[in-house]
Amino acid sequence: MRAILRRPDFRLLFGGLVASMVAESILLLALAIWVKDLTGSDGMAGATIFAIVAPMGLAPLVGWMVDRFRRRVFFIAVNLGTAALLTPLYAVRDRDDVWIIYGVSALYGLSYVALSATLIGLIKEIVPGDLLAEANGALQTVKQGLRLVGPLAGAALYAGVGGWALATLGGLGFLTAAAAVSRMRVREDAPAPRQPGWLAEIGAGVRHMFDDLALRRGVSGTAMTMLVLGFSESLIFAYVDRGLGQPPAFVGVLLTVQGIGGLLGGLSSATIVGRLGEVGALATGVAIFAPAVLALVQPNLLLGFVAMVMAGFALPLVIVSLNTLTQRRTPVPLVGRVAAASEALISGPQSLSIGLGAVLVGVVDYRLLFALMAVAMLAVARFLWLGRHLSPPTPLPPPPPLPLPPIPTYPPNPDPTPAVTPR
Repeated sequence: MRAILRRPDFRLLFGGLVASMVAESILLLALAIWVKDLTGSDGMAGATIFAIVAPMGLAPLVGWMVDRFRRRVFFIAVNLGTAALLTPLYAVRDRDDVWIIYGVSALYGLSYVALSATLIGLIKEIVPGDLLAEANGALQTVKQGLRLVGPLAGAALYAGVGGWALATLGGLGFLTAAAAVSRMRVREDAPAPRQPGWLAEIGAGVRHMFDDLALRRGVSGTAMTMLVLGFSESLIFAYVDRGLGQPPAFVGVLLTVQGIGGLLGGLSSATIVGRLGEVGALATGVAIFAPAVLALVQPNLLLGFVAMVMAGFALPLVIVSLNTLTQRRTPVPLVGRVAAASEALISGPQSLSIGLGAVLVGVVDYRLLFALMAVAMLAVARFLWLGRHLSPPTPLPPPPPLPLPPIPTYPPNPDPTPAVTPR
């Protein structure tokens, strides 16, 4: 991570993203808690998360917009817009104002799609190819670390101060990100001229993704992985309740333990991608999910902690591998559309499996479902591993040489004539 942080432009981007990721981690859970507090309804609270996820269906259109502008300018504008769209939260007073939270959540979800697609392209612009995995790994390390404290901090902030504090802190985070990126000095080429037929332009990212064999396998494998993992969103509650005999709030403890694994995975991702290549590292991450899920078949607290650490380790490895693969295999003019399209193809199946898992957990033993998930993960990992040759390893840059010790210098002899010993 030290090599990538030596680059001034990335340091500015990294600092700004840390501020915005703090805002994101605080907002996500706290907005749902706010709705629950105002309405007393679990369903209406869950609808807040749906409002954030729903704009993912517009991802191809958002990706096309990202590619129509210089990424640094677009990134600044979206961060400023996101800070502004949080201001209606100051008007929320009672149950009748819940629609404001839903509207803000939907617009925030749209901005999240735009920022994610822009970020992948911006990193590609400022980071050399041999450091892409390290840059993505550094960001995932911070993101996974914030999972340890962010949601709990957001809930505590709302409970102790009120909803206006969420809008204030979130706005400050996005304004800080815009200010930091505005100081970057990035030389970007002008966007490619618009081609006739905007539908064809929007679909160009999908076409490129399926034409490139490595990208096609990587996105397909990740989509299948997230389709399987979606079931765990409901199964984990059955595991805690029926298996461990703990209250639902204990899920928060398991997620905290998962965050520890996420930190380790974020720190290790660049090394693994460098040694195995993007598709090979992606297969490794998916393969780690299999024993993690299988361990949850046996309700045991120690096994549960081990499983969550393993799952936490695998998640950033999968994300870093796919992001790096997208950046290396996609031309700059298309990277926004490819990133947004892959996000939509991955998140769509995951959303469906979350809903299906909520139904199945009521009629099928959760242990059987976990076992089937483990088998499916191994099949997906094998599918990816067989395609590892499509993205061969990229050696990591060598560490900078150690400075040589200074050569000692001695003052010249003022009298070069040798001393003569008197007789």
